[in-house]
Amino acid sequence: MGRITARRKITRLTVGESRITREDFLAVEEPLEMRVNGRSLAVTMRTPGNDFDLAAGFLVSEGIITRGAHFSAARYCAGATVDGENTYNVMDVTLAAGVAAPDPSLERSFITTSSCGLCGKASIDAVRTKSIYDLTADELRLDAALLTTFPHELRAGQDVFHKTGGLHAAALFDGATGELLVLREDVGRHNAVDKVIGWAVKEDRLPLRGTVLMVSSRASFELAQKALMAGIPVLAAVSAPSSLAAEFATEVGLTLVGFLRGDSMVIYAGEERITE
Repeated sequence: MGRITARRKITRLTVGESRITREDFLAVEEPLEMRVNGRSLAVTMRTPGNDFDLAAGFLVSEGIITRGAHFSAARYCAGATVDGENTYNVMDVTLAAGVAAPDPSLERSFITTSSCGLCGKASIDAVRTKSIYDLTADELRLDAALLTTFPHELRAGQDVFHKTGGLHAAALFDGATGELLVLREDVGRHNAVDKVIGWAVKEDRLPLRGTVLMVSSRASFELAQKALMAGIPVLAAVSAPSSLAAEFATEVGLTLVGFLRGDSMVIYAGEERITE
């Protein structure tokens, strides 16, 4: 696996006071090409680590697989080398027998960046037709006081962020008990969410009924889409949602919470799930 952090000489300057040169840590950003059954599907910029989770979660987010049983195997391609060393930047996923391969027409859309993910790739209608999970059937009732503890749990678990200050995080919580089920970090917020979903794929836990997806970023339409595709009924963020994310959440029955800080929050959709 590639490096997660890199050392770099920096100069910290305080105007009129000091100029100090020292070493600091940066979050690594490298490309990952994902292939399915030997055919290239997507290239994303990501922080190395939990790449198998990232690939599995990406396939769920795009409606290519919906169960852990659909994901047969994944391996790094030995041919992706620099100076004879494996870069671990090309991965081939094998789907289970009988699972349809991605439509070749999708390939042109799947060039992603760490900042914006699959920008403008899908319409709301296209996403809704692909999802097999009905969020309106999820009967989770989430205690508001319990929900306010999740940002602290998220921040406490961000090991690489504490070193670099440059990574997003996503975590999955049990909505009834507050148990932290999994936490993943990445330079891209959409990658962090895909890594969480990919963990659930490998644990064969889809759909993720009764859970809460907590993110360290704003709540975009794309993250709301990923929650729907994994069957997650609640998406909570420390920052604001977009207008499209709020509209989408209302349409599909997703509870959307923003500005979750301290003992307060703003509920943009699905208020009935949040209780006191």
